Amino acid sequence: MPAQSPTADAARTLVAAADGSALGNPGPAGWAWYVDDDTWAAGGWPHGTNNMGELMAVLDLLRATADLGVPLRVLCDSTYVIKAVTEWMPGWKRRGWKKADGKPVLNQDLLRELDAALQGRDVVLEWVKGHAGHAMNEAADARARAVATAFQRGTEPDTGPGIAGLVQHELRVPATAPSADVDEAEEADAEAELVPPATDEPTPVDALFATPDPTDEEIVVAHERELLDPRVRADPERVEQLLHPHWREVGASGRLCSRAEMVEHLASTPGRRTGLDVVEVSRVDAATMLLLWRSSDERGTALRSSVWVLGPSGWRQRFTQGTPEA
Repeated sequence: MPAQSPTADAARTLVAAADGSALGNPGPAGWAWYVDDDTWAAGGWPHGTNNMGELMAVLDLLRATADLGVPLRVLCDSTYVIKAVTEWMPGWKRRGWKKADGKPVLNQDLLRELDAALQGRDVVLEWVKGHAGHAMNEAADARARAVATAFQRGTEPDTGPGIAGLVQHELRVPATAPSADVDEAEEADAEAELVPPATDEPTPVDALFATPDPTDEEIVVAHERELLDPRVRADPERVEQLLHPHWREVGASGRLCSRAEMVEHLASTPGRRTGLDVVEVSRVDAATMLLLWRSSDERGTALRSSVWVLGPSGWRQRFTQGTPEA
């Protein structure tokens, strides 16, 4: 069959995975999008964040496919990117690219360019679970991590062939796996050599527990520690799982914050890891726990209290308050 122009069949959908990575977050950062082994691209910065990489991966994919004239389905493991595009961006634009608390939206330059690149395009952003064996997601992740690692080591990153594979051949629409000739064992070995021991993955919840069968008190403390991990805080889906739908916070400034405001804020401003020292964990009743603890970071220490309630989906934080320690 003769080669066909990619624009010849606009009804076909191009499927690609997009991912970002940062070693340190912020730190050496990379991004990548992946269609198949002949069609992918990657890039990054010596200093950036995981969210920057996630956004840039989608943005570069949109730019690279702008002239193909085909619908695009983008597989992302970043709920930050998906919610930014599908939920938060209209409000940001109405407020002049400011968040609900009046502060400027972070990564605004990338978000503005992403908004412009989406205009007039037939694009679907589809969430896939990261690091769960999804072949295309893993392929994009490995390439993004390789770029971040190259910047960390001061070597030249591999930026990939780009869209050339589609331009030179008939448009291929992969399902959910890279080409069959990929040796998964070799790919895994190569990735293990590229990626340093420190990863940008949140600590598995099970690893936070002191025993295989944790008590309710241990579960509450483990969940509180999760909420202090910047890698978890940057994941809106996980934060929403940990915070009660009617969650409220009274901050040190006296400002009352809602769950929606906090999820949006943390997604763009995850901050740095904060230390937690338990002062007291006490059960108010069978389904309510009060946690008193001390936080510590570069700003100093603060005494904090959190109320956790037990529901069908497990323990979720209902209220929290903090006061800087004298």
